[in-house]
Amino acid sequence: MDFQPTEDQRDLRAGVRDLLEGRYGREALRASVDSGTAVDRGLWRELGAAGFFALRLPESEGGVGLGLPEAVLVFEEAGRALVPGPLVATHLAAGVVPGAAAGTAVVTAFDLGGDLVAYLGEADAVLGEDGLPDGEPVRAADPLTPLHRVRRRGVAAAPGGGSAYGSAYVSEGALLTAALQVGSALRTVELAVRYAGEREQFGQPIGTFQAVKHLCAQMLVRAEVARTAVYAAAVTGEPGEVAAAKLLADEAAVLGARDCLQVYGGMGFTWEADVHLHLKRAWVRAEQWRTAAEAEELLAAELLHSAA
Repeated sequence: MDFQPTEDQRDLRAGVRDLLEGRYGREALRASVDSGTAVDRGLWRELGAAGFFALRLPESEGGVGLGLPEAVLVFEEAGRALVPGPLVATHLAAGVVPGAAAGTAVVTAFDLGGDLVAYLGEADAVLGEDGLPDGEPVRAADPLTPLHRVRRRGVAAAPGGGSAYGSAYVSEGALLTAALQVGSALRTVELAVRYAGEREQFGQPIGTFQAVKHLCAQMLVRAEVARTAVYAAAVTGEPGEVAAAKLLADEAAVLGARDCLQVYGGMGFTWEADVHLHLKRAWVRAEQWRTAAEAEELLAAELLHSAA
């Protein structure tokens, strides 16, 4: 069996990376932070035109007709670039909420549990809700993930029947969020390795020191293990594998960003560095769609069932 991405999948990933590097590179990211622009409507429409949100819609419905394996590759690149906005919710809303597939509508969701909604002020709809609820702004750790506390209203039906927050929907949301985390984790590995090769202490690059080498190696191992788990879960679609992938990806993104900060030293804690943005986004994503506690409970239930 060949578990390597196909040529078409590699081309898809390269195309999305080129698009994001040209449209949402570091300067655009920093401009968003400085201006507080959490959702760039122009970029959202460009992503829609590129098929980002309609990737898994059938061609007969105007989509691209691909599957979860391709979707995780695309979301991995978005995570690498730290593209803000409710990417997962809008992708899940394609074919359900008018304009979501084309990127002309921004759709968010109750993906943080409880009564919190991210990007409510920038959204045109909330997935699974009848209408756009009012909300009270809540202070957020990530400057590009604004939060609101709202009171939930009626729940709309999802494709195929059932609640829009049925297990299949949550599982897909968790997997795509895990892919975003993997992209961020891999990016912090790149940042750490590059900085370790440039920063000098005692007349030599800090990357020659064993402690720094070990940090970078641990970051890479966590990121690659998480990426493997995400790819596998995208192929099987099994809830238990998705839960494991989310656990591993959250750990890789959060610990990877923390280790990257360690490699950067004091520079990593300054506003000029991008490392803190990866850490703050990773914290938020770790609470989205499926938390570590929820994933652990699901895995435990599956193990208990299989042992019975």
